[in-house]
Amino acid sequence: MTRADLLSLTPDALAALANRGLVKRAAKDLDAGNGPEVTVSPDGAVTGAYPDGVRASLPPGAGLEAAACTCAATGTCRHQIGVILAYQRTTGEAAEPEPEPVVVWSPGRFDDDALAGVLGRRAVTAARRAFRGGYSAVVRRPTADDPVARVELPTCTVRFLVPGELGYVHTDAVAALRGEVTVLAVWAFRAADERGLTGDEARLDVGGGPGRTSDGLAPALDLVDQILLDGAANAGPVLVAALGRAAAGLTARGAHWPAAALDDLAAQLAAHRERRADHDPARVAELLAELHARHRASLSGGDRSQVLGTDEAAETPLRRVRLAALGCRVAGTPGTRTADVFLAHTGTGIVLVLKRRWDVPDGTRLTGADIAARRVLGATLRSLATGNVVSESATRSAGRVVRVATGRIAKTTVTPLGDTWTGLPAALTVRDFAAEERALDALPPRLVRPRVAAERVRVVGIAELRDLGYHPGAQRLDALVADAAGATAVVSAAYSPYRPAALDVLAGALTAGPCLLGGAVGRDRGGLVIDPFAVLTPDGVVVPDLEPGDGTAALDGPPPAAPDPLGHALDEALAACSAAAHRGLVHVTPTLQDRIARAGDDLNKAGLRTAAQTVAALATALTDDDPHRAVRAWATACVRLITTAELR
Repeated sequence: MTRADLLSLTPDALAALANRGLVKRAAKDLDAGNGPEVTVSPDGAVTGAYPDGVRASLPPGAGLEAAACTCAATGTCRHQIGVILAYQRTTGEAAEPEPEPVVVWSPGRFDDDALAGVLGRRAVTAARRAFRGGYSAVVRRPTADDPVARVELPTCTVRFLVPGELGYVHTDAVAALRGEVTVLAVWAFRAADERGLTGDEARLDVGGGPGRTSDGLAPALDLVDQILLDGAANAGPVLVAALGRAAAGLTARGAHWPAAALDDLAAQLAAHRERRADHDPARVAELLAELHARHRASLSGGDRSQVLGTDEAAETPLRRVRLAALGCRVAGTPGTRTADVFLAHTGTGIVLVLKRRWDVPDGTRLTGADIAARRVLGATLRSLATGNVVSESATRSAGRVVRVATGRIAKTTVTPLGDTWTGLPAALTVRDFAAEERALDALPPRLVRPRVAAERVRVVGIAELRDLGYHPGAQRLDALVADAAGATAVVSAAYSPYRPAALDVLAGALTAGPCLLGGAVGRDRGGLVIDPFAVLTPDGVVVPDLEPGDGTAALDGPPPAAPDPLGHALDEALAACSAAAHRGLVHVTPTLQDRIARAGDDLNKAGLRTAAQTVAALATALTDDDPHRAVRAWATACVRLITTAELR
């Protein structure tokens, strides 16, 4: 009897189920002639006898968790891995099989009895509680590039490593939750199959009950409308406190995404009241528009988890994880400094964010270079942002923020990054700019997408640097880069006093001929734009935000091209809407009304007729005495403009 499940286990799959060190050691033993003598019983059980007397067995119809070994190790050991590798080598040499095509299958075919038989009734019962509350899932079917069926749940990822087998399922959740999340993943595939979602990727809500769309968002919209009418510039501390209470209420109902928008809005209003430099009227307008967009999408029947959030647990503890750093972003306020370290989870193909914050004493100048030496997880921030992290005490949130416990019991190590970037999963790399643009086009508009940290952080392959220029007015460095096929993208980085040398270092790193760049990939003004966090140069990985310097180097090269007519018209219309929200719709001056009307005319001349109509409707509504009509018109215009700028 041939064990197809054992033959299907690749070295990567074995490393996920055990760890890469065990796989390497077992392979080394085989190569040295110290491997086991393998026998297969009629029922399919595989047994290996080692020269030193150790015996390991792999029963049929079960995964590695059911394997046994006479050695003293607890859990999966190198002897069990060695038996699998020896069986593969023996069977492969005898049969000499041809490479098999990708097996297209769905874990949704497992029924609940099969799930209970392998994972236990307790896991199915626990999963039913989550099912009744409802949860979101991203189902990814096997493809030629990634032959493993997987499901991304809000706080973990589940991978089905062997087609048709429940015994070889890998998840980054801790062992106590493995059964429950596996059942939820199977049900997600089952729901996708029943709904006819047969594409390579499907986003859907699973379970839940009816009548849970807006979830209390309407009262929060009353506060948003009050801000719009009175103006963000006139919002007092009482209103900011009310926003905080509304956000807490939404969080309690599982509406995490609008709650996060309310928190961000409250922070922006507080920044204006305190006259801090991090206040941005355009950001305020975007948050106000986002809350209206999410409310409208929820009422129109959009997926609740995508628009409002998920009822899943706020955090999920992870099993032993290996994370590869993709760089760091330093930001802050006059009184604080923050560092976001982006960490690729190589086993699941997603990016997590580790956040740190420091207070800045009065009169102290604290830059990214200054905090690069601060200790984080037992290593310097610089080492962490350019290293591999292996941890047994990590916890992941629904927004993909990772928290790592520290202490004598917690075990976390940081090692140099090496060539890890070159071996990242396909889901984490971008080498075809045109394909990445198509993937971005397929996403819902940003205003109603889940608020996931580092959603599109990737490692981008750069074949050629075509142009490099500094825009003095905007204090921005733009570089035109191309992939191997000649498709182009723009690497764009803005100056910040908290990372003064970043632009100088970035320009030098790009000029040195990088092959890979870590950053956030998005679409803006009709093209692919990359916000860089780290650059792989011939001398190693450089994190511009953490490099020393005063930012006084001369940035040569031609300035960026002037904005195109469509972009200029959209920018002016958005700026006019932002000004109206800042001043207050009931306080708009005739001059600002004329500016909004001219912006509508310019959009019409540029060919954006639907956007022009919404702006013209706003200009008309501002002349009436109906404040609610003005609020609706402003929200419609701003949502349309932001979405048009993103997707055009």
